[in-house]
Amino acid sequence: MPISPIEAPNENSGHAAHAKHEGLIKRAKEVQAAITVVVHPCDETSLRGATEAAEAGMIIPILVGPKDKISSVAHKYDLDISRYEIVDAPHSDAAAAKGVELIRQGRGELLMKGSLHTDELMREVTSGATGLRTARRISHVFALDVPTHPDPLFVTDAAVNIFPDLDVKRDIVQNAIDFFRDLGLGEPRVALLSAVETVTSKIPSTIDAAALCKMAERGQITGGLLDGPLAFDNAISPEAAEIKGIKSAVAGRAQILVVPDLEAGNMLAKNLIFLAKADAAGIVLGARVPIILTSRADSVRTRMASCAIAVLLAHARRIPAVLPKV
Repeated sequence: MPISPIEAPNENSGHAAHAKHEGLIKRAKEVQAAITVVVHPCDETSLRGATEAAEAGMIIPILVGPKDKISSVAHKYDLDISRYEIVDAPHSDAAAAKGVELIRQGRGELLMKGSLHTDELMREVTSGATGLRTARRISHVFALDVPTHPDPLFVTDAAVNIFPDLDVKRDIVQNAIDFFRDLGLGEPRVALLSAVETVTSKIPSTIDAAALCKMAERGQITGGLLDGPLAFDNAISPEAAEIKGIKSAVAGRAQILVVPDLEAGNMLAKNLIFLAKADAAGIVLGARVPIILTSRADSVRTRMASCAIAVLLAHARRIPAVLPKV
C-alpha cells in the first residue's frame, strides 16, 4: 500500500499554503540524514539552506568551496558551521569538480548546488570521463506545490534537456515515474503535454506523445499510467477533460506533466510559480546520485523542500529490493 504523505490544502482554511511540501519535509526529518556534498555555498541563501536542512536532521553537509569565503558568509549571517567539514576549493569551477569527485569516491549520497551557475555544476556532472553519468539520460523535475490545486504536480523537463528526441523523452518519463514511486506516492498518472489532444503530423509533440504511450504498452516504460497527447487543461481539469469527451485514467487527474521541450516546461513552471504562487522544489535525476538543483534566487524554504525530496530518494535507495519468493 503506497504511503501518501501529502495532504491536499484544506479549503475551509483558505488553502493551507504549501502544505504538500511541508508533508514531504516532515517525512524527510523522520528518516536517516543523507550525507550531502554542497558545492560552493558562498551566499546567505545557499549556506543557510544547507545549515537549516542539517539542523532539521535531513542532511549532513560537506561544504565545498573557498574556505575563507564560506566562513565569512557564516560569520556575517550568524550561521554555525563549526560541526561541518569544509573542503577548500579556490573558486566555483574547482568546487564543482571537487564536489563531483567526492561523490565518485563514495563520500556523499546527494549533491547540492550552491551559489554557482547551473552550467558550471552540470558540466562536471555530465563529463564523460569524470562525471556522474549512468545508462539513463539525466533530466530535471520540478516538484510543484500549487496551493489552489489538490495534488502535487511534477513538471519535467524544464531545466536540462532543451529539445529532447523520442529516446530522451523515454528516459525523462521513466526518471519521473521512478522518482514519484520512490517518494512513496504509488503509481503516477502521467500526461504527455502538447497544444492539442489529437495526433497530428503538424505538431511533432503529439506524435512523440502517442509513441510514448505505445512504448508504455510494450513495456519500454514501466510503473506509470500514460496518456497523451493532452493539452494542459485536459491534463489537470476533470471538467475540461469531460467537455472534450476524453475518457482515461489520466485526463483531468494528471500528476506528472511531461512537456514537449525545455522552453515550454520553463514557461509552465514559472507561470505556476509566479501566478499561482506555487512552491517549486527542483531535482536532477538519472545521475549516480540525486542532485539538488535550485536557483540562486530560491528561498530557503524552497531549498528545504528540494532537500526533502532528495533525502527521501536517498532513503529509498538504501532499502534493499525485496526479491519474490520462489
